Amino acid sequence: MTFPEWTKPGIYGAIIGAVAVSIIGFNFGGWMTGGNADKMAKMHANDEVAQAMVPVCLGMSASDPQRVAKLATIREAKGYNRRNEIMKTGWATPPGTDTPNRALAEACIDGLELDAS
Repeated sequence: MTFPEWTKPGIYGAIIGAVAVSIIGFNFGGWMTGGNADKMAKMHANDEVAQAMVPVCLGMSASDPQRVAKLATIREAKGYNRRNEIMKTGWATPPGTDTPNRALAEACIDGLELDAS
């Protein structure tokens, strides 16, 4: 079976066009794979849960009898050490868990500074 002369450039053009569209779509068009979409969804969900738990963190800090001393320690810490200090206080430990939540500690820092001013 013989193919017309124009089929070879047409097939090459279709392949090159498909590759070009894929590159442009994934790099500039906002397309993503299912795995990346799942990672992004989990990251956003964790951030939203942490934001929703900030009132719990603030409530635990308000009811802590050693609040003033702990807040002084947190204020003295710089950078990520602030987050670590909040995690040590236990205020960033969600109810029903044994370990502090890093995202909650980060979110609680802003709330405590607003609360302390």
